[in-house]
Amino acid sequence: MALDEALLEAVSQLRHPVLRFYAWTVPAATFGYFQKYVEVERMTALRPLIRRPTGGGLVPHDADWTYSLVFPPSDPRHRLRAVTSYERLHEWIRASFARLGVVSELAPRAAKERPGHCFAGPDKSDVVWQGRKLAGAAQRRNRHGLLIQGSIQAPSKAVSRSDWERALCVTGEEGMKIQWQPFTIPLWLEARAHALTDQKYGRAEYNLRRAGPSTFSG
Repeated sequence: MALDEALLEAVSQLRHPVLRFYAWTVPAATFGYFQKYVEVERMTALRPLIRRPTGGGLVPHDADWTYSLVFPPSDPRHRLRAVTSYERLHEWIRASFARLGVVSELAPRAAKERPGHCFAGPDKSDVVWQGRKLAGAAQRRNRHGLLIQGSIQAPSKAVSRSDWERALCVTGEEGMKIQWQPFTIPLWLEARAHALTDQKYGRAEYNLRRAGPSTFSG
């Protein structure tokens, strides 16, 4: 979470979007910036519970595939409405799974079974496979840029995470004309992420507090 926020702060300096794939060393859960901790802790036995810098609901990270995307203010996607950037992202993910033989679709409407829980039914434009939610995401858009944090619930053991990551990149190249380049996190950005961990995400008072109004979407 700290590195994603550090990337959002820095993306205008980096001057290009960044796609980051990452995993969890232990089972955990993240919850939306606006959610109340006292309500979230009743939804899952997973610990630790970490407040995200984006909105949305509770996301379990015991078996999912997580990724983030950041776009600088100069990128046209920064100027899109939240619903449009959400739909375009998930169409990209749907197409990447189609490349692997997984036929999914975008949910035409919200069908939440439990409020506040990201994967308890889809929101509009979530990726749905065989009646269950396959992919969801949350956004934060500010003067620094646009941050999207996403989670994939693997459709089956026949599809590996590495295969899906490659399919996402190839789909981006062919369908969106993306030209990928390796990105090494500079030391100053790594230091900022460590500072955010110490000052914010690793502190109980941040995760326990109730968030106030801000400029979030998703």
